[in-house]
Amino acid sequence: MDVSHIIDPLNDAQREAVTAQNDHLLVLAGAGSGKTRVLVHRMAWLMGVDRVPPTSILAVTFTNKAAKEMRYRVEQMMNIPTRGLWIGTFHGIAHRLLRAHWKDAGLPENFQVLDSDDQLRLIKRVMRENQIDESQWPPKQAQWFISAQKDEGLRADHIQENPGDHFTTTMLKIYRQYERLCQQGGLVDFGELLLRSHELWLHKPELLAHYQQRFQHILVDEFQDTNTIQYAWLQVLAGHRVPSTIVGDDDQSIYGWRGAKVENIQQYQRDFPNARLVRLEQNYRSTQTILKAANAVIANNQGRLGKELWTDGP
Repeated sequence: MDVSHIIDPLNDAQREAVTAQNDHLLVLAGAGSGKTRVLVHRMAWLMGVDRVPPTSILAVTFTNKAAKEMRYRVEQMMNIPTRGLWIGTFHGIAHRLLRAHWKDAGLPENFQVLDSDDQLRLIKRVMRENQIDESQWPPKQAQWFISAQKDEGLRADHIQENPGDHFTTTMLKIYRQYERLCQQGGLVDFGELLLRSHELWLHKPELLAHYQQRFQHILVDEFQDTNTIQYAWLQVLAGHRVPSTIVGDDDQSIYGWRGAKVENIQQYQRDFPNARLVRLEQNYRSTQTILKAANAVIANNQGRLGKELWTDGP
């Protein structure tokens, strides 16, 4: 097969990442270094050279826009329809799994996904029914608490109460009743999509084994923005059976406010100690003056794996 269209547009580091034969690959990609290009060309290499069926590749990113762009690029490069491919956001993939395995997940077939406004209305109902004063306990605060616990993989029953902690006691009272109403009504919020799909892996080993056989490679973009439950979901699925390509930047994270943990990059290296490390340091977006200033700033970041951004430009 002629692979020139896959590797010729790439620089040396990008080519190393795209063609790597390791089971697990960690790509440290600085801003403007072409990480989306590397992911798409990696997928093309897996399909064209390693003969991995397109439907056996799982590619996960963080926004619908990024997933749409990835689909478009794969379609253009490989000249294949992408409708049936497993390319999507963490929440989108989790939703797809729960729709396919609703019974195993303990859900009704027609379960409803709550958006943020729906979730807030349900929380307000719980507070009214439990006579909890909204002026003292803002509903949005309870919404944040519930979402934060789910991002950490915690249900209400997992959290220990401290009799002297009035805040946690109140929040858990709301969380428990909220969970009951969701279960009774077949309601699933965004955090529940991932939490329940993770529990699906844990409680249904035969289903997990099915997807570990089905997926021959997992790719994840913007890995520095994963939170606890997203990483746990991925780690269980990949296990020691499914090769993975992880692309992230340990010098940036934009979702810390919702539980993102840039240290998941270091955790990946601990969980997959044989993972190959490739650094994408050539920048195509900024001038050398800007990169020099940026390198000076990020050099102070704690726990970084280290990279030095540079450009061929002025």
